[in-house]
Amino acid sequence: MNHFPEGNAIVYCEEAFNTTNGKTAHGLVRYTERYYILSVIDSVYRGLDAGKVLDNKPTGIPIFSSLEIALEDAAARGKPATHLVIGLAPDGGRLSQPARDDIREAIDFGLNIDCGLHDFLTEDSDLMELAQKKGVVVRDIRKPLSRDQYHFFSGKIEQVDCLKIAVLGTDSAVGKRTTAWMLEQALNNKNHSTVMVGTGQTAWLQGARYCIILDTLVNDFVSGEIEHAVWSAFKDCKPEVILIEGQGSLLNPAYPGGFEILAAGRPDAVILQHAPARKEYDGFPGYPIQSLDHQVKAIEIISGRKVIAITINHEDLNSQEISAICKLISSQTGLPVYDVLLNGANELANLVIKHSKKRFGKTRIVA
Repeated sequence: MNHFPEGNAIVYCEEAFNTTNGKTAHGLVRYTERYYILSVIDSVYRGLDAGKVLDNKPTGIPIFSSLEIALEDAAARGKPATHLVIGLAPDGGRLSQPARDDIREAIDFGLNIDCGLHDFLTEDSDLMELAQKKGVVVRDIRKPLSRDQYHFFSGKIEQVDCLKIAVLGTDSAVGKRTTAWMLEQALNNKNHSTVMVGTGQTAWLQGARYCIILDTLVNDFVSGEIEHAVWSAFKDCKPEVILIEGQGSLLNPAYPGGFEILAAGRPDAVILQHAPARKEYDGFPGYPIQSLDHQVKAIEIISGRKVIAITINHEDLNSQEISAICKLISSQTGLPVYDVLLNGANELANLVIKHSKKRFGKTRIVA
């Protein structure tokens, strides 16, 4: 078991903060146990508070235009930086040359580097030579393990005797992970033991104790790794609820995540995250998002389980129309609708508790 926090981190998100390509940085600003977040680097929003930019809620995490300024600020606050965490999440997971140059500068300053992209820094001989010289650690979070460390589906998921809920979405970068984290915290605060199983690099960077990184896996092992993570969380923690973070969306042309989570994680119910203002899949103009009703039906047909709630991402909506849109979606789907980022996850947690009671006859009390 890791001991958190691991260090004091500056999050690198140049020209991507407050866009879908900055979702890893957004997750780290909102919540992480793995690091103490010092600041964010993005010259576009320099001088602003990261939480204020994202959610109109100040967090005390400043945004700077350069690494040098961020390091000076950290030292002045008596919290010298130990890590640079790459907060970028571009399509395809590739690093630009300017970003690579900034990473080299960070290594030269003696910072450890954590990167969750598909461009593996540990395979760059020049960077690794500099890292060795500076005595720093470079971790490629998305780098696959050797295949003998992976698990094949075995059926042990049937031993998991607790409420399992998958938090899926109608698109990628739509807020599934944030909703899952907030719901986990709300349930635990209500004394209903809950564990979130992460499925991507951002959840790992946020400190998810049980986590796979789905897009590092050879297809044969995807189902087995999902099963093993959920089973391990149950075996070790015996929680009342396990939340499974979704990836992509069931019908996304580029990131058709979700099927394996339904098939191997075998959730009892699904919460579906949706961005009402999106008309096309993120990053793919010309590919319209199927209707919410269509996506709910697809999930329920494939899994044989019910979607029990819709949670919304209020991007590109003004504050006056959010409530009306939630009511409209609820009337159209017959499902309760929540904006947890705006209003918190307590009401959604109460809904989950009702489903736990329904399944077990009463709320499970775990010793």
